[in-house]
Amino acid sequence: MASVGIFVGTMYGNSLLVAEEAQAILKKQGHDATVYEDADLSDWERYADGYALIVTSTTGQGDLPDSIMPLYQAIKDQHGHQPTRRYGLIALGDSSYSHFCGGGKKFDALLQEHAAQRVGEVLYIDAVEYPEPETLSSPWVEGWSALLK
Repeated sequence: MASVGIFVGTMYGNSLLVAEEAQAILKKQGHDATVYEDADLSDWERYADGYALIVTSTTGQGDLPDSIMPLYQAIKDQHGHQPTRRYGLIALGDSSYSHFCGGGKKFDALLQEHAAQRVGEVLYIDAVEYPEPETLSSPWVEGWSALLK
């Protein structure tokens, strides 16, 4: 089964809740999954041959939360090309803001720019429609888990 690092960017705890729920689902399906709230580049590198699942919310200005910004910046400034990197992404946001899921979109764009391989489609969760984001993320994680090798 796969080794999965779950990297969390949260402001009010919803992303962490989604990440912990994802961890439980992945473990139940036989994968090794670890949640990182304040990850650094060495945590990211542990999964060079595994999978990364990014679960992040977005600030009102469309940026990444402070908890995941150092990881994003380190990947951007120090890492470069990552053609063997495999990842999934769950982006939480609020469609009443003009930069809906902007944090997740920025992280996805960075990884795509670095030639990383996205596994599955990005899941965008709108807080307006889904006040309990795990109702949407849990089925997505179950499906995403089936794509892991």
